Amino acid sequence: MAPGFRIPFEVDLAEQYNCSRMTVNKALTQLAKTGLIERRRKSGSYVTQPQAQSAVLEIRDIKLEVQSLGLAYDYRLVAKSRRRSTAEDRRRLGLEGPTAVLEINCIHLAGGRPFCVEQRLINLAAVPDAVSESFEESAPGPWLLNRVPWSAAEHTIRAVAADDTIAAALGIAVGTACLTVERRTWSNGAYITHVRLIYPGERHALVANFTPSQPK
Repeated sequence: MAPGFRIPFEVDLAEQYNCSRMTVNKALTQLAKTGLIERRRKSGSYVTQPQAQSAVLEIRDIKLEVQSLGLAYDYRLVAKSRRRSTAEDRRRLGLEGPTAVLEINCIHLAGGRPFCVEQRLINLAAVPDAVSESFEESAPGPWLLNRVPWSAAEHTIRAVAADDTIAAALGIAVGTACLTVERRTWSNGAYITHVRLIYPGERHALVANFTPSQPK
C-alpha cells in the first residue's frame, strides 16, 4: 500500500478477516506505535511515508538506504565542474592553500521521489582520477569508497530550512525543515572529500549505537 492510503475502518477489517474489532484495534495500535500508519481522529488510519534511518558513525551507501525501505533507487547528476578552490572550499575541505577541486551536485531518488540532495567537493590533489569520471550513471560516494581507502571521517549534523534551490530539488515548500549531514573524510592526513547530504526532515532519522564507557 502506498503512503497516504487510507486503511479500511476497524469494523470492515473485523468482518473481512473474521475476527473481533478489539483484535483489529490492537493490531492497528501496534502499527501506529511502529510508525507504519498514522491514526487521525474522525478520519481513519493512513499508511505513512517510510522513514529512512542512517547510522551517525558509519559511511553508508544511499542506494542501500533506499532499498532497505523497499523502494526503487535512482540517481541523477545535476552538475559537475572542475575549478580552482575558493576560500569556502578550503574551509570545507580543511585545506591550507589553493588547489583544484571537483564540485558535484546530484539527487538521489526513492520510488521516483526526491530522497536526498548531495553537494560534494573532491580534492583533486588527493584523487586526480575523479576528474575523468563522468558520474552520469553512479553517484560519487560509492566510487570514492571503492578507490580511496579513507582513514578518518568527521560528521556535522544540523537542521536547515530549505531555500529555493533545495526546495525545488526535493519537491518541498521553501522553508521546510531539512536534516543536513556534512561529512569530510581523509586518508593518511590528506583530505579527500566534503559532502553535504540534505534530506526532508520528516522522512529521515539518524541513529547512533553506543555502549556505556567502562569504569577505570
